[in-house]
Amino acid sequence: MSTRPQLSLAQRKRQLVSDELTEAALQLLALKGFDTVTVDEIVAAAGVSKRTFFRYFASKEDVVVQFLAGMGADMRAALAGRPAGEAPAEALLHAVRVPVTTCAADSERALRVVQLILRTPALHARFLERQVQWRDDLAGELAARVGLDPEADLYPRLATGTALNAFHVVLERWSASDAAQDPVALLDEAFAVVAGALDR
Repeated sequence: MSTRPQLSLAQRKRQLVSDELTEAALQLLALKGFDTVTVDEIVAAAGVSKRTFFRYFASKEDVVVQFLAGMGADMRAALAGRPAGEAPAEALLHAVRVPVTTCAADSERALRVVQLILRTPALHARFLERQVQWRDDLAGELAARVGLDPEADLYPRLATGTALNAFHVVLERWSASDAAQDPVALLDEAFAVVAGALDR
């Protein structure tokens, strides 16, 4: 469940247009490949003008990255909501499980996007950039939970980086299996491997 704030009517309309553009782009990109699809094709499929497209997105890469936009905020909110005395590994598992559960719930659409991101170098690079931001945001939250300074102490960034690396490996395995494997079960398996390093 998302903890993002309620949107105004204008914001909801803007979000609806953004979602329609994103969905049209994802369908085209999955069908034809990232490099062959043009912005003109995306706007034609979405039924909007090119000008409208560029009010929402700077490039077609941004359309795909938009799919990831709320993941970091949701993981941080999930980590903040965990019980105060919970072990870091358990708290981080629950935080990272949020986007993995979303993938499992809408596996056909999520698989299309994940495969597109992992198989397209430009998108993969953007995804990795996003994960660095998530790591730093989660590190701030984890540091507050364990009473450390996220700038001075190595542990918060190392722990959250490890958790996000587990998340990334799970997405790779799930994507390679064409969603045949359960991503939540894969994440639990990954965290069983790294939990000892996460709990100091």
